[in-house]
Formats: sequence, C-alpha cells, structure tokens
Amino acid sequence: MSYSGASSTALDRRTSSIPVPVYRHAAPSGPWPWVDFNTDLSSSDPLFEKGKHEWRGYPQELFGNWTATPVARSEMLKRCPRSDPCIIYGIDVMNDGQFKTLELHRVENEDELWSKLKKEESIVRESVSVRALFVDNLSESVLKMLGTKYNIEPFFFSSSTNWIPSRYREDVRHGEGDHITVILPFIRTTGKKRKPQLTPSLSERNRKDTIDVMLPLQLDDGEHVHDLLIDLLAIHMIRSKDSATIISYHPVLHDRTTAERLHQVMARAGGSVYWNKIFKASEDPTFFFLAILWYALYAWDEAFEVLYNRIKNVEVILNGHDFTAMFDLNYILHSLQAHLLQYQTLLHDFELSVKFVMESPNPAMENSHNKGTTEELMQRECKNLLSEIDRLHNRCSMFINRLKNATDLAFATVNIEDSRQTFELTRATLRDSAAMKQISYLTMIFLPASFTASVFGMNVREINPGSLESITRYVWVSFLLTFVTTWIVIAVQPYSTIHKPGASLWRRAIWPALYITQKVIEYFRSFSVKGKKTSLQENNISLGPYRGKGDSILRFDDAICEEGAIGTTI
Repeated sequence: MSYSGASSTALDRRTSSIPVPVYRHAAPSGPWPWVDFNTDLSSSDPLFEKGKHEWRGYPQELFGNWTATPVARSEMLKRCPRSDPCIIYGIDVMNDGQFKTLELHRVENEDELWSKLKKEESIVRESVSVRALFVDNLSESVLKMLGTKYNIEPFFFSSSTNWIPSRYREDVRHGEGDHITVILPFIRTTGKKRKPQLTPSLSERNRKDTIDVMLPLQLDDGEHVHDLLIDLLAIHMIRSKDSATIISYHPVLHDRTTAERLHQVMARAGGSVYWNKIFKASEDPTFFFLAILWYALYAWDEAFEVLYNRIKNVEVILNGHDFTAMFDLNYILHSLQAHLLQYQTLLHDFELSVKFVMESPNPAMENSHNKGTTEELMQRECKNLLSEIDRLHNRCSMFINRLKNATDLAFATVNIEDSRQTFELTRATLRDSAAMKQISYLTMIFLPASFTASVFGMNVREINPGSLESITRYVWVSFLLTFVTTWIVIAVQPYSTIHKPGASLWRRAIWPALYITQKVIEYFRSFSVKGKKTSLQENNISLGPYRGKGDSILRFDDAICEEGAIGTTI
C-alpha cells in the first residue's frame, strides 16, 4: 500500500509551514475516510479482532471503517509527539458561573491515566456544568484513551493534525446530548521581534520565491519584524444532561497557541462579570464553547492592527517617489494581496463556525426550564460574534482596496516619471534634429563643389592627359569592389530578407546566384500568368449561375487566372 499522498501534507516545523487543507477528508459525512482515487483498494488490511484491545484498539475498535489504511494516510498517530511528555490542563465551570482550575496532570504512566478516566464513569460531577481539558503534546496513547473514553469520531484528530477547517455534529440523542466539533484556523501575530542587524534586502531574499500563503507573513516596519501566522483552534465538545466535556487539541508547531496559554486565557474569562451572568442565567455548557471562539476574534483583531500599520508605511514609501524602494515593494504588494485573499477564506470559515454553533442547539436542554432564556442568549451572543466577524470582513476588504490603490499609485508614478523622461528625450532629439538640419544645409552647399573637385582630381587620361589609367577601368574597379563588399556583408548576416532564416553559411555564401535565379523565375511566372489571362479573356465565359448569392459575375478566365495566381503564391 502506498501512502505517498499523505506525505505531501507533512508539517514543516522548521519553516512553520502548514499543509494545504484536504477538505474532502474533513468530516464524517464522507463515506470513504482518507481514500483517494490513486489509493490501492485491492489489498486487504490486517485482521482486527474487536473487544481485545480496549483503548489501544482505537479508532478501529469503535469505528470499524477506520482501518490501518486511513489511519496511516491521515498520519494522525504518526504526528503525535514522542519525546515531550503530554500535559493536560483543566477548568471546571460550575453551575453558579464560577470557574475552578483543575490540577495540572503530566502523563507519565498510561495505566494511571486510563484508570482515572474510567473512574470518572462512576462519579457524577456535582454542580459542574462543563469540564474543559486542554491537551499539550498530545501523545498517541493519550489520543487513543480520550477517543475511547469519550467516543470521539476520528475525524476530529485527523482534521486537527492536518489543519483542515471543519465543523460537524454527530451522535445526536434528543433529550440526552450530542457531539459537536469545530476546527478553525485563524490568524494571529507573534508580537514584536528585534530585527537582525544584517538582513538582506527583500529583493535579494524573495525575488525568486513563490508566494506561499500557508507560510507566516513577515511585516517589516524598518525596526521590528512582525509575523502573521496561521494558528489553530480544534475543539470537540461532548454535551450531555449531567455534564459536558470539552477537549482542545493544540499543534506542536513553533509560536502556535499552546494548551497552557488557552487555559490561562479561559481561566481569566471566568472573571468577566458579563459572562458570569450568562453562565448563571443558563445551564447550557455551549456558552463556554462559544467563549473559546472569542480567542480567535481577538487574535484576528490584533493581526489586522499590525497589518494596517504596515500598509500605511507602504503608502508612505510610495508617496515618497523613491523608485528603488518601489522596485523592492513589488514583491511585498503582491504578497500582501495574496495573503489577504487567503484571510478572506479563513474569515468565511470563522463565520460558518459561529453559525454552526448557533444552529446546533444542545439536545440536553430540550426539557430545561430555562430553554427560552438559553435560546435567546445563544442567538444574541452568536449575533454579537458574527457582527464582529463582519467587521473583520469589511476591514479585510478595505485592506485589499487600499493595496490595489497603492499598486495603481505605484504604476501611475512610474508612468508619470517615464513620460517626463520621454518628454525630455524628445526635446533633446528635436534639438539634435535642428542641428543636423543645419549641417545638411551646409553639406548641400559644398557637395557640388566637392564632387567637382574629386572628378577633376582623378588621375585618368580623359581628364589629366599623361595618366596611365582610364575612366573605364575606374568604373569597373568601383563596380567590382561594391559588389564584393555587398556580397560579404549579406553573406555573414544570419538574418536578412535576401535568404531564409536559419540558412547555412554555404547557402548564404551563394546568395547572389540564388537571388538572381529566384527573380528570373518570378518574372517568367508573372509573364506566363499575364499571357494566359489575355488569351482567356477573349472567351468571356460567365460563371454567374455557379456564384451563389450576389449580383457580381465571375468569368471563367478570371477564375483560371486566380487559380494560377494562388499556385504561384504557394
């Protein structure tokens, strides 16, 4: 079995590049997980016996179609880190809206973690609305334990490790609960970094580079460098009547949001008076899920602030009429445009994710006494978030228009400068033409006298008696030298109207014979066609009935002459 397709999506940790999303493998609605047209389906997977592997048999133990082939192609187990220990951070949201930070758990013993997870089945979480688990360095064993314990669809892990934007709902049980998943790439800035002292110019670094919108966008303001990179929110939520659980996956790439960071941010959200009122007014744990999405919005807003300053600096440089700087900015302008178009796609995915949460009510809340309040609050908060996303959409469109305006300004400035230089060149040409005209007038005055002096100064016996040469020999020698000079000049030229392009040196050397022969043949052909036309015009045979539509009459002799002319041309 070949897995060449999967290797093309491998992460490059050194360059912080992420794979291009494979959208057809994003959600469980696809009946063939991680199967492409070039996948060999003739070979069978190893025999798998269910019930004998416990958590080690995930995902095939719970999802039979996830055999060894799709698991290997998705690389969701292969990309799990093996050197660093897995760390789990936790937050409990109580029914009264208060947040409780759980003790950090460093996974060092697999059996100990599995025993702890199994023990939760017999323990009812008293007064806990939702428990959020933020996992750093998700190892293969922890992935299988969490997937087995919470019956998580493998698409959550495969889409997360491959950075595929997706949102889906499954295992819906009315009055009981369901599973919802949102995998959302977003843009964030890494903050200010000291610019190195010796940095090559952009023209040297990027002139031959392609514009990869999956790579971080570097914004250089002259003193600092800001990186705008694609980050990831991968959240799976298990909603039930008793208590809900949220599992957050975090990539291992450099400068991405870690579980520790998101845990700290969400713990601080517990101090918000506004959100505490929401958690108190409604028992729906989906509000915590929605609060996590605000993290992506904050990141988008900060990134656009940096991007705004960079676009403003670019416009200042363009207005300065520095043509050397404009040459270096050519790549920057096109790179910014390409990344902004990519950002529009990511914002659209953000908008669809919020709408998905708004249109996926919690089945466990169907019989709740405050169902109406929950629905009203959910609609309000989702619309608030959608309004902010719409603002980001408008700002992104504004950036694209400003860059287009800046690009047009650059072209207009260059064209104006070219026009000015062309005008100066034209004026100089006119001055030179006037001077040359004066020289021509002087030449016209002295040319007859010079010619007369040259003729009477010739040493030929017809003009100067007693000379050895005659004017006849002078004419023959002049003609011979002119012919030889013309022959050599045309023969050594590879491109000329006399001979065909690409002709060999020997063929060019005999060009006089070929040229004279061609002219003689053309002359006799034209003479023959004229004679044939003169003899046939006497017949005056009309071809009017065969002409078709039209009032003009084509005579037979004209047709013959046209045919002969066509044959001559060919």
